[in-house]
Amino acid sequence: MTILIPTGTLDVDPTELAMPWQILRDHGHDICFATDTGAMASADPVMLTGAGLGFLKPLLIAEKPARETYQRLLQDKAFQNPIHYDDIRVEDYQAILLPGGHSKRIIPYLESPVLQEAIAGFFATDKPIAAVCHGVVAVCRAKNADTGRSVLYGRKTTALLKRQERLAYHVTKRRNGDYYLTYPTTVEDEVTAALKSPGDFIQGPMPILRDNMKHLARGFSHRDGNYLSARWPGDIHKFALDFVAML
Repeated sequence: MTILIPTGTLDVDPTELAMPWQILRDHGHDICFATDTGAMASADPVMLTGAGLGFLKPLLIAEKPARETYQRLLQDKAFQNPIHYDDIRVEDYQAILLPGGHSKRIIPYLESPVLQEAIAGFFATDKPIAAVCHGVVAVCRAKNADTGRSVLYGRKTTALLKRQERLAYHVTKRRNGDYYLTYPTTVEDEVTAALKSPGDFIQGPMPILRDNMKHLARGFSHRDGNYLSARWPGDIHKFALDFVAML
């Protein structure tokens, strides 16, 4: 299958971008990329280097396997030559996966009406959709053409939890300001407001340890029909494998 991965041009989360790319490719899928500018995307340098994270660097930086996978991704011809959001044709792809990122430089990705229309097109044609962390914000802002409501209205989803976002903000704000708070409203609050019922937001188990191929049970994803969601980089291996199973 050919999978579309849209991102912002700047500050994509390297784990949420690179690990699904690798896992999907390992299972025989072709990956195409799209950005808001049509230029090659780049990962958040703080997540790659840990700059400014102080003693919390080992906990917050992207883990070594993700950083190494991102370096391999940089050599991928499709990644080097993304299309512009304007050129997305839903019929050209069998599925879409939306990674996250949290610096304010991902806002063009989260607020693009063109991308939101494309996302709605994937829902309208019942194609597989996957979103993780702030990628769920891009999804919840897409509108059903018939109802004008979010495409997630009437569905269940997870996303970055409020307690995760607030904790990261509070423990880093002295050095990093509001780097971890993309908007004044948290991801969980915005996504929940777009749902039919607050109970449709699924918290999942306490996110403590990051998952990996040997410890998939640490991760969490939630599936509702053709839509799969996850919360943070610590869910990424289970999330990507669950998406492979959906495909």
